[in-house]
Amino acid sequence: MDLDILQKSLGPWTVGTLATALGILLAAFVARAVVLNVLARRIRTWAERTESKADDMAVDAVSGPVGSLILIAGVYGALRLLAVDLLEIEVWADRLFRVLTVLLIAWGLFRLTDAAGEAFTELARRTDNDLDDSLVPLLRKASKVLIALLAFVLAAQNMGYSVSGLIAGLGLGGLAFALAAKDTLANLFGGVTILLDRPFKAGDWITFDGADGVVEEIGLRSTRIRTFAKTVTTVPNQTLSNAVVENHSLMPKRRIKMTVGVTYSTTSEQMRTLVARVEGMLKDHAGIDQEFMLVKFTDFNSSSLDLFVYCFSRTTDWAEHLQVRQEVHLGIMDIVEEMGLSIAFPTRTVHLARAEAEA
Repeated sequence: MDLDILQKSLGPWTVGTLATALGILLAAFVARAVVLNVLARRIRTWAERTESKADDMAVDAVSGPVGSLILIAGVYGALRLLAVDLLEIEVWADRLFRVLTVLLIAWGLFRLTDAAGEAFTELARRTDNDLDDSLVPLLRKASKVLIALLAFVLAAQNMGYSVSGLIAGLGLGGLAFALAAKDTLANLFGGVTILLDRPFKAGDWITFDGADGVVEEIGLRSTRIRTFAKTVTTVPNQTLSNAVVENHSLMPKRRIKMTVGVTYSTTSEQMRTLVARVEGMLKDHAGIDQEFMLVKFTDFNSSSLDLFVYCFSRTTDWAEHLQVRQEVHLGIMDIVEEMGLSIAFPTRTVHLARAEAEA
C-alpha cells in the first residue's frame, strides 16, 4: 500500500488521522460487542442458574454502564485525535468525557446498590431478627443519596466549577440551611431511633394519637401507615418516635371483657350456678386461653345483678378473635335461657303506699 496517501490532507486532517479515528471508533464498537455478547452473556447465564435475583441484577447493572463507557471512550479518543489543533474543542471534549464517565459510574453504582439491597434482603429473610428487614431499605436509600451527592460534586468539579467556592458559598447561608434542615434531620434521627428501639416494624398494627393501621414502610423521613379504611397516612418519624404507640401485633393473646346483668328475680343459688356454668363453658372452649380467666358476681347495680367475665382468646387475629367473642356471648345467652333467667335492662319499680285513715 502506498503510504503517501496517508499523508494527503482532507480539510484540517490527513487521511491517516481520519483512518486512525475511524479505527478507534470501530475498535470501540467491537470491544462493546465482545463485552456485552461474550463476557456479560456468559456471566448472565451463570447468574440465571442461581435462585438469587441479586446476581442477575448485578450483571445488568454493570453491563449497561460498561458498554456505554466503551463507546464514549472510543468517541473521546477519536475526538482527541481529530482536535489536536483545535484546543477549545479538546478542552470541552476532556470535560465532557470526564463528566459522562462520572455519570455512568454513578448510574452503575445506583443499580449495584439495588442489587446489593436485594442480596441483603434475601439474607434478611433467613434471619429471625426483624431489624435488618427494616434497615436494608433505609441503607439502600441513604446510599443512593450519597452516590448522587458525590456524582454532583465530581461532575461540577470536572466542568470547571470550584467546589471549594461552592462549599464556601453554602457556608454563608449555613444558618438558614441548618434551620431549614432541622426538621429533616430530626425526622432522620427519628427513623434511626425507631429502627434501633424497634417499637414496631413493617407489617405491625399500631395505634397512636393520629392514626390506626398497619405499618407499610419506615423511610428516611417518614413512616407510611395503611389505615383500615385503606387510606395511607404518612407520619414524620420525629412525631412517631415521640408518640405513645400501642403495638397490637405484639399481643400474645387478645382480651375479652364484658359485664352481663341479670334481673333481681335471680336467687343467690341461681347466681352461684350461673357463675359456675359460665366458668365451665370458658374452660371447655378451645379458643379461650386457660392461663387466666375471671367469672365473678361483682355488683348490685341499679337495675341488675352484674356478672363480670374476663378472659383471653388464644388468637390475636381480629376476625378470629371476633368469632371466639361471638361464641362466648352466645354461650352465655344459652346458659341464661336454659336456667330460666333474664338479661336485665334498665327498669324502675314504683311502690305506692296508702296512708292509714285517721281514726
